[in-house]
Amino acid sequence: MNLQDEIASILDQQEGEILEFKAVLPPSGSIGKILCAFANAKGGHLVLGVAENNGSPNIVGLSNDFNADSVTRKAVDLLSPPPVVFHQYVQYGGKRLYVIKVEASGDQVSSKGRVFLRVDDRVVEVEATPKTAFREAGFEGVKELSIRLNGYSNGTGAKSKFVEHFQSVLKIIDDLETLLYPNSPTTPATSREGKILARILFSSSADTFESYVSDVLYEIYLANPNTLKSNEQVTVEDVLNCNDIEEFVDVWARRKLGKLQRGSVKGFIADNKQMKELNAVNASQQDDIERILQVRHLYSHRNGIVDEKFLKYYPGEFELNKEHAMSVATMLEKLAYLADTVDRIDAAAIAKYSLAAIN
Repeated sequence: MNLQDEIASILDQQEGEILEFKAVLPPSGSIGKILCAFANAKGGHLVLGVAENNGSPNIVGLSNDFNADSVTRKAVDLLSPPPVVFHQYVQYGGKRLYVIKVEASGDQVSSKGRVFLRVDDRVVEVEATPKTAFREAGFEGVKELSIRLNGYSNGTGAKSKFVEHFQSVLKIIDDLETLLYPNSPTTPATSREGKILARILFSSSADTFESYVSDVLYEIYLANPNTLKSNEQVTVEDVLNCNDIEEFVDVWARRKLGKLQRGSVKGFIADNKQMKELNAVNASQQDDIERILQVRHLYSHRNGIVDEKFLKYYPGEFELNKEHAMSVATMLEKLAYLADTVDRIDAAAIAKYSLAAIN
């Protein structure tokens, strides 16, 4: 099938049940969700290099720096059972576009074990875990943060993963009241098991924040490959160890994340032009995040026992070699701060780099 023959008629339509435009090349996971949704409905076209503008297509063209074929093949590999998919580069109005056509499937298709459906111009998940239901008598702070997360506007695939993880953490907190806050949400757990669980949940949430930053950087690099250009040196081995450019971008993004993984938010932002230019996290907010990540470091590497490094971030607040304990109420405050930070970064990244947002 030659999709070049179809492009004029495709661009005559508006986004809807059988058509979606993306201005840039999304990650394979995001493409997989869209193709899955089309396959479970009436089929459809995904056209890359086209922005939707007040209901009309705006032809912007797709960068030549990345191979959309490779990313698309990875997306199709995520689908089970695989539907019939055609994809190719086409030319229109002097611009290079990429068209992916998926046919309706007679069988239900999943992407990484999750099922999506096309409803009007949206991709919705079906047969997924029902919306989190919290206990009526549970801590209101859990419900409030969940509502806050659900209230965020549509964002990148990176943000979607972040929100899903935080919602799972909230469900665990709600279910395990007797371990985590048997006396009060404002009082730290007293049992050994409760203390360990609290440390694990908080550390996992902080790790997810760091993973988000890595994932959104990856989306920036993939959508705007020119942002990868720098004077930094890479070895031939670095390149040959990767199967394709997508994997190299992933490795390089995670390498750039190294400073953040050591707890240096300021160093990471200063060294990363893409994050710095978003202006989404000011100096005071960077300090706040560093303090939160230091708690994670203490929990992950010191079993919560306060050391001298930790006291530099919390002078006069804790005692050396004493156990640091955090109440559920305090934990949720810190998680909410990280979540709001992600929401700001995500909105700024979408606006500045035209990242593909998941409906």
